[in-house]
Amino acid sequence: MRKGLTWFNITSIVLGFAFLYIPILLLVIYSFNASRLVTVWAGFSTQWYWALLENEQLMDAAWVTLRIAFFSSLVSTVLGTMAALTLTRYGRFPGRTLFSGMIYAPLVMPEVITGLSLLLLFVAVNFDRGFWTVLLAHITFTMCFVAVVVQSRLVTFDRALEEAALDLGCPPFKTFFKITLPLILPAVVSGFMLAFTLSLDDLVIASFTTGPGATTLPMRIYSQVRLGVTPEINAVCTILIAIVTVVVIIASVMTKRAENQRQAEERAAMTG
Repeated sequence: MRKGLTWFNITSIVLGFAFLYIPILLLVIYSFNASRLVTVWAGFSTQWYWALLENEQLMDAAWVTLRIAFFSSLVSTVLGTMAALTLTRYGRFPGRTLFSGMIYAPLVMPEVITGLSLLLLFVAVNFDRGFWTVLLAHITFTMCFVAVVVQSRLVTFDRALEEAALDLGCPPFKTFFKITLPLILPAVVSGFMLAFTLSLDDLVIASFTTGPGATTLPMRIYSQVRLGVTPEINAVCTILIAIVTVVVIIASVMTKRAENQRQAEERAAMTG
């Protein structure tokens, strides 16, 4: 069996990445188009970014989206990490099957069903739809993804380090923050980024659970695209791409530094 890269593999990879990223690249390029017609290049210009600042509807929607994405991913990371710890550390407890099924259900359930069920819940409890309902819906939707990512790390986690700390008199709560959390931090950060991206991109669930004053950016863009793509939409999408890219780079650098520091401490402990 022939190993290594072949021309077929290289061509498949190049075509696959081109299919994924060329449309994004074109969107970024045409956000600097001087023409209002997004398909006709008329020279380089940043006028649409300045026009975006004067578009109160898009700016308000972007601000709402970023707040919901940040807070929902933050809460989802905490709850998802706790759920992953419960599933990996407490063995077979009563109700484990039901608990794990409820955690994993949003992974396979269509977003339309999730959004509709949450809508019926909010209506049944007479909860006014708006910012908080979208926030709760996104926490429900993204928490399962964090749980899966963190659980995959905990399954291969060496518990001897925790047991050693406990034997030396370290309290369980302190052991988690001093030993466990630093070791699983890359998975926790990955779960946070995944939850942030999913919340930032969601359209279906937000459409069911939103209310007055809580229009997210995907909803605003979708409503405007039906009438035609405008240069302001290209500009705001480019800014979101830049924000996500910067956050991913920062998270990767922080995770790498934490991993290098942990490895240095382990080497120092072994030599000491």
